[in-house]
Amino acid sequence: MAKQPITTDRAPSPAGGYSQGIVAGGMVYTAGLGPQDPATGKIQGDTVEEQTAQVLRNLQAVLAEAGAGFEDVVKVTVHLERLDRDFKGFDTAYRSMMPEPRPVRTTVGSTLAGILVEIDVVAVLPQA
Repeated sequence: MAKQPITTDRAPSPAGGYSQGIVAGGMVYTAGLGPQDPATGKIQGDTVEEQTAQVLRNLQAVLAEAGAGFEDVVKVTVHLERLDRDFKGFDTAYRSMMPEPRPVRTTVGSTLAGILVEIDVVAVLPQA
C-alpha cells in the first residue's frame, strides 16, 4: 500500500520525526496536533476552549491539504492535560466546530508538554 505524506505551512511543523498527516488506502491520518500558531510556533490561548479552537484550525489545514474536511472525519482521539477540569470547555469548543454527524471520539487525560489539548483525526477521503 502506497502512503503519501501531507505537508502544509498552515499547520505547525512537526516537532520530531513524524509527518503532519499521511494519506493511505483512501484515508487521511493526522498526527496529534497542539494549539501552536503555524507561523510563530507559539501556543495560542490560555483556556482549553481557545486552545481547542486553534488545534481544530490546525487539523482543518492538514485535512484541506489532503482534500478532506471535518465532514469526512470518522475518528477523533483527544488528549486533555486536565480531563477532570477541562472536559466541558473542550467539548463546547469541539461541538461548535465539528459538524453533525460527529465522528466517534476517545477523550483521555494525558501529561502534555505545556499545552492543554492535543487532537488527532482519521478521515475518509471524499470520492473524486
